[in-house]
Amino acid sequence: MITGDPTSKVIIGEPDWRALANRIRGWAGEIGFQQIAIADVDLHQAETRLLEWLERGFHGDMDYLERHGTLRSRPADLVPGTIRVISARLNYFPDDARDAESVMGEPDLAYVSRYALGRDYHKVLRNRLQQLTERIRADVAPWEQSAGKTLHTRVFTDSAPVMEVELAAKAGLGWRGKHTLLLNREAGSWFFLGEIYIDLPLPVDAEQTEHCGVCRRCIDICPTQAIVAPYQLDARRCISYLTIEHKGSIPEALRPLMGNRIYGCDDCQLVCPWNKFARTADLDDFRVRNGLDGPRLADLFAWTEAEFLTRLEGSAIRRIGYERWLRNIAVALGNAPTSAEVVNALRSRTDHQSALVREHVGWALAKHEGGEKVNDKP
Repeated sequence: MITGDPTSKVIIGEPDWRALANRIRGWAGEIGFQQIAIADVDLHQAETRLLEWLERGFHGDMDYLERHGTLRSRPADLVPGTIRVISARLNYFPDDARDAESVMGEPDLAYVSRYALGRDYHKVLRNRLQQLTERIRADVAPWEQSAGKTLHTRVFTDSAPVMEVELAAKAGLGWRGKHTLLLNREAGSWFFLGEIYIDLPLPVDAEQTEHCGVCRRCIDICPTQAIVAPYQLDARRCISYLTIEHKGSIPEALRPLMGNRIYGCDDCQLVCPWNKFARTADLDDFRVRNGLDGPRLADLFAWTEAEFLTRLEGSAIRRIGYERWLRNIAVALGNAPTSAEVVNALRSRTDHQSALVREHVGWALAKHEGGEKVNDKP
């Protein structure tokens, strides 16, 4: 601290940025994050890969990825003034969930990606990132006031054009695996990522080296062979994309490969050797809700739209809407063993108002009724 005449304004010296970074790590732990790391904003190599990926059409009908252009790979363009990105990870695997592989092994049950069994992660993560931002803001407030500066920050939780895996890898939280997800030697991949864009010159952390070696289990296990090469995902074939992002008809050739997965897919993570080091979440927010860790397909298909909206309030699943919910379950019912329960469930939706639902119900019934398709309405 520098002081002059007692009647003059007190001038606060520039903060010790390394010490501040260490305090941020401590606050992050108190708030519930397992780890944070800091990166600069140079993503030019990632930008080249992104543009090539878009050029190949691997993004499917996620047109927003094209519309945002290079905003994803240029943080300072998205949030002017940004010179650092604080990346945070938060474990999500629920400790009370049924065994994932056993659920997928029972085709009458519905499989929901483990990240979506509890509360919507966007809300959980954003709240904690905002708390961390406020701790930073309070810490630097005296210096800001003295120097006539204003701290600029913005929080992201998979809610804007942000290359979160690239930023997390650059910050040293892990490395991008061959399935394109982030891997951490001590935590595997069962965690969410969130970011704080900030205009403070915090010291950056070192990147990690890759540790996938010759392993290709994630590539070989993918039901639809969406991982077309190491580190290259064709979203158009990915079950997570098909059940969540894709709004239209699911390609018929891919439907039998989806099994009973009605929301997302975890196969590449379940088979990854690094996930033997993963830790379960210690937050009540991520505990299983509505028995979604292994419900019967027929029971879920019977939900009315009102039940769907009420039961899944606060869940990430709700955002796909009731129509796609029924579409996804119809496919899974088509892949289930033929039974009176399955056939009756499908027949109950043959007159559904949605042509999309009717189409997938008709396909599913045809599988159970010897190829006799249900006539669709015009």
